[in-house]
Amino acid sequence: MNRLLLPVIVCAVGLGSALALPRKPGVGEAGIKLDLPNRVDDWIAQEAEVTQKERDALAKDTEFARKSYSNSFGDRIFVSIVLSGFDMNNSIHRPERCLPAQGWNVMSSAKVAVPLADGSRLDTTRLFSGLQAKDEASGKVFTVRNFNYYWFVGSRDITADHTRRTLYDIRDRVLHGQNQRWAYVTVAANVTDNLLRFGGKDEAATQKMVEDFIGRIAPSFQLTPEAK
Repeated sequence: MNRLLLPVIVCAVGLGSALALPRKPGVGEAGIKLDLPNRVDDWIAQEAEVTQKERDALAKDTEFARKSYSNSFGDRIFVSIVLSGFDMNNSIHRPERCLPAQGWNVMSSAKVAVPLADGSRLDTTRLFSGLQAKDEASGKVFTVRNFNYYWFVGSRDITADHTRRTLYDIRDRVLHGQNQRWAYVTVAANVTDNLLRFGGKDEAATQKMVEDFIGRIAPSFQLTPEAK
């Protein structure tokens, strides 16, 4: 009889916990400054566009910071922060969903711990993707390769894993009656050894360049410390 009652008890406890949750949880403070620097050592920034299509697809209280950085060698790195408002589920999306919708083929994914300038390490997810493009002058079709590093910064936690971020949200709702206000950070660059006649970088050099750049720029806007 006790064994038969166990599922009923478990369900009752689960339902009771759900009823105890606040119907409209609060939202924590942002764990980032929504202000990307205009210069990072020898990298100079230009504002990058947030399209109307993006704004229409996300919750109205979503906020953005987005810049493109270039150096004297012609290298370019794209940086984007998407900061959720109250409607977090309609503000934060994984690039594994967004990139294929834009025509990119995600070929590999890896977890990478990037050393920061302050001596700590930042966990990121690195995506390697390809996009078929056509040279308008010659008509030649070629592949654009791209490395995209991303992670999520909350009010209290940092993670490079979407599932872990969701588990943090469940924990916070149950224990604190609050959602963290998450920021989704992207740092990306194209591999240019087949795009530039001189000075292009291969895959290994592109990875090194982006990871070094993350190490310099992340402490400038990130307020939440990486968990030790």
